[in-house]
Amino acid sequence: MRALVTWLLLLVSLASAAADESRLRIGAIDAVLTVPPDIARPPVALLIAGSGSTDHDGNGPQLKPATLKKLSEQLAARGIATLRYDKRGAGEWKREFGRPEDFRFKDFVGDATALIDYLRGSGRFSHVAVVGHSEGGLVAILAAQRVPVDRLVLLATAARKQGDLLKAQLAKQLPPDKFAPIGKAIDDIMAGQIVDPPPAGLAIAPALQPAITSAFTEDPIEPMRKITGPALIIAGGRDHQLARLDFLALTTADIAAKSLWLPDMNHVLVDVTDAADDVASYNESERPLDPDLIDAVAAFISQK
Repeated sequence: MRALVTWLLLLVSLASAAADESRLRIGAIDAVLTVPPDIARPPVALLIAGSGSTDHDGNGPQLKPATLKKLSEQLAARGIATLRYDKRGAGEWKREFGRPEDFRFKDFVGDATALIDYLRGSGRFSHVAVVGHSEGGLVAILAAQRVPVDRLVLLATAARKQGDLLKAQLAKQLPPDKFAPIGKAIDDIMAGQIVDPPPAGLAIAPALQPAITSAFTEDPIEPMRKITGPALIIAGGRDHQLARLDFLALTTADIAAKSLWLPDMNHVLVDVTDAADDVASYNESERPLDPDLIDAVAAFISQK
């Protein structure tokens, strides 16, 4: 079995190496377009990264799972083009984006919308899918309210406001006395208040708190209920960042969506065996993505 997996990975590597990969500047956004060879008008997927200063490969300053790079390679090997891009703040904050304190979450949505328009207007692709990972799923949902999207794919995406999700995560990690001031500060920020100084453990500068408020308070459920096109929702049983209730809430919000629950998959879309393996996988860029996830996403995007 190990030899078979190695052989399949080699075939994917050879196929993705043959793909045409080019770096683009679309407005102020740096992106990478990957197009499979010998296909006149392939489908294309816009890949939207999760939270943090995440680049086009799905890597941040500390964690480097290369989630989007691996997804792009796998989809290219199956005849699907991809466009992936550096989020605002990846690497450095560009002057074209304005002042960091003036950022609002809708700017992420605007970036995704501009890239969808670019792909659709290029005339090179048969249809346009949007694939959002983690926070990128929320961006994808909101972008689909602004512009036509032929397929929507949500990978390890929360069904809660990000402020509420962060509180739930911290409540599990911290003793009650440490969590109490942080939880209150998050509530205050979500209510539009400035917390100055922020409590220990919540390093959000007062000048940036309005920007954080705009992210903390976006609710994915109502816009998800308005999705009318084909959607696919995938989540994993070893995701320590999200609960199964998020998966169930999203599938309930869009009862027509296809869904897939993968018991061994974690938040960076790889299979893990235990908590230590889960932590290690966040910096293992060569670890393959869950194969059932790849098959499901590729089949969904490719369908006519």
